[in-house]
Amino acid sequence: MAPGDWVTLHARHKPAAPCLVRPNGDVITYAEANRQVTRMAHALRARGLRPGDRLGIVATDSPEYVLLELACMKLAVTSVALNFRLAAPEVENLLRTAEVDALFLETRYTDLTAPARESLRDRLRVVATFDEPAESPFPDSYASLIAGAPSEEEIESVARDEDILHLALTSGTTGMPKGVLQSQRMVKTAVVQGALELGLQPDDLTFTGAPLFHVSGIWHVLYGMSRGAAALVLPQFQTDEVLRWLQSGRVRHAMLITSMVISLLEHPRVRESTYEGLRSIMYGGAPMPPSVIREMAEVFRCDLYNGFGAGTEAAGQAMFRPADHRRALAGEEHLLGSIGRPIYGVDIKLCDADGNEVPPGEVGEIYSRGDAVMSGYLNQPERTAQVIVDGWFRGGDLAWRDEEGYLFLAGRADDMIIKGGENIYPVEIEDVVSEHPNVVEVAIVGEPDSYFGESVTAVVRLVPGTTLSFEEFTAHCRGRLGGYKIPTRLVVVDEMPRSQTGKIQKGVLRQQLRTGEIA
Repeated sequence: MAPGDWVTLHARHKPAAPCLVRPNGDVITYAEANRQVTRMAHALRARGLRPGDRLGIVATDSPEYVLLELACMKLAVTSVALNFRLAAPEVENLLRTAEVDALFLETRYTDLTAPARESLRDRLRVVATFDEPAESPFPDSYASLIAGAPSEEEIESVARDEDILHLALTSGTTGMPKGVLQSQRMVKTAVVQGALELGLQPDDLTFTGAPLFHVSGIWHVLYGMSRGAAALVLPQFQTDEVLRWLQSGRVRHAMLITSMVISLLEHPRVRESTYEGLRSIMYGGAPMPPSVIREMAEVFRCDLYNGFGAGTEAAGQAMFRPADHRRALAGEEHLLGSIGRPIYGVDIKLCDADGNEVPPGEVGEIYSRGDAVMSGYLNQPERTAQVIVDGWFRGGDLAWRDEEGYLFLAGRADDMIIKGGENIYPVEIEDVVSEHPNVVEVAIVGEPDSYFGESVTAVVRLVPGTTLSFEEFTAHCRGRLGGYKIPTRLVVVDEMPRSQTGKIQKGVLRQQLRTGEIA
């Protein structure tokens, strides 16, 4: 089965079953979901969208967002879902790089997408909104597009396994972003792996705190849909609202980023429920302190999963499963630092710099292979060849393995920062900061953060005789970078630590920050 046909399959066999649930509890059945997907597919096809065309999305989460994604999957139209927290220059660069043929947005993001729409005005065949305000600047909306389209003539998915269903783009205001090509083969495999590992059942109601523009967001919805389960879709994560749903007894499985778990555990009403309906929580996106894992087990009293993977490029790789948690919490606490063992359908080996496999106990780079690996980077064959070697994906993560096969992270081969589940690439922030006239040199590094996993710190060297206040610094970044990327700490130094080749040694900087040598 093609992922685009899962909703059709369940509409045929269980039409009245819940498919998607709105924040107010209203249910969209599989029959209604299939009608909307069919109508939207007809509407997009009538506007000239064909397999291989690309459709951009800039919006918060909604059932309509999910149904639009499914319509794209049926037509083999590639969805390009963007982070709505980006700045306008970033959105423009990404949508231009993707060469999108259609764009769906919420009207709140009209200004955010304006430069992109101007750049692509001769290319865009559809510009539509998910919402319908009284005075919309756009003639089309989700509702108007499906209103006049037929629902009786079902559309079977035309997508084949090597067709690209998703294009996941890293951000940046200039230059060539990294565009990850995710095929139907990759999506289908990742969804099967997730549904199998988590043991999802047809009558479950699932919730994911990750936004739909993340693979962990849309794929968790598809995990349940592949089984005929329902998904609760909230616009954004709000602690009060999520806690209310977890305490309602209706949600059976939840996926939460580390910072979300912490915010829930800090809520004053978190211990007012026994969470009898909640069967499991999967957490990930950032390191989880062992003390938080223990508290999570005590409060929620459900099965816990820690998922680890390469996300957009190679999906899930390892899992610390419920039995592993029980074993760790029963006394083998060192295991709480583990990311687990390989998931179903994934092979992992740890290799040295020459690609030779290292023995247990030694640190090596994680190599993985399986069908849930990307097809490559958009228009970047050389970059693709660097990370996919003889069928193995190299994600840049370092780990060691114990004698039982448990994997333990030892750092990152690159300097990517993961803040609250968001991947942040230092170079794009450095490009912006370096344009300040007082800045001679900048290094962006991540520092440990008990809430977000990592925070963003800017270490700068200034033009002699000049100063740079934190307020002036953040004002320079604001509007050019998404808010979550703006460094929360500014450190001014006289000299940067360098290697023999003259490169800034970020590892040394992180150590100096950790020990207080620089502050």
